[in-house]
Amino acid sequence: MTGEEPVYVLPLAPLRLTGHGVQLREWTAADRAAMVALFDDPEIARWTPLRSPFDEAAADDYLAKARDSRPAGRRVQLAITVDGTTPLGEAVLFPNADAEREAELGYTVGPAHRGRGLAARAVRLLAEYALTELPVPRVILRIEPENAASNAVARAAGFTLAPDEPLHREIRGRAVTLLTWARHP
Repeated sequence: MTGEEPVYVLPLAPLRLTGHGVQLREWTAADRAAMVALFDDPEIARWTPLRSPFDEAAADDYLAKARDSRPAGRRVQLAITVDGTTPLGEAVLFPNADAEREAELGYTVGPAHRGRGLAARAVRLLAEYALTELPVPRVILRIEPENAASNAVARAAGFTLAPDEPLHREIRGRAVTLLTWARHP
């Protein structure tokens, strides 16, 4: 990033989105136990930077960071639900650190809720919001090539593999290569 703030502003008020058979809502302190059940999973530890093991202390830290990041416009973290109440996963919206006018998304679904298309529907909904309401010219996902499930989510949510150079990062001491998937208006 150039050191400037993004040219768009993430919403500071609580955000609730509905569409594609899912509802995205803000996390609350009442979600603490659900977060542990969702995020304390070997697959989530393998593919995401979430703390592992993810226990109640990790949930408290995560909720505190979410509260602190929101007013600063750094990220929006939303629980994925189908009923508006019970969290089944998470979808995250934040500025792309490498291109200030773009938005980046992240997501995860708890192990008991996979295989229902929740991630693809949540990503599609959040991408549509970013493209129309922020608006940004492009929304991206960054995914390891070996993560077949996330690559399938990207395709199902209307993203295509972008010609961007692969990004090399370290997650929990493991070198990873991330490919960029993009969706445009």
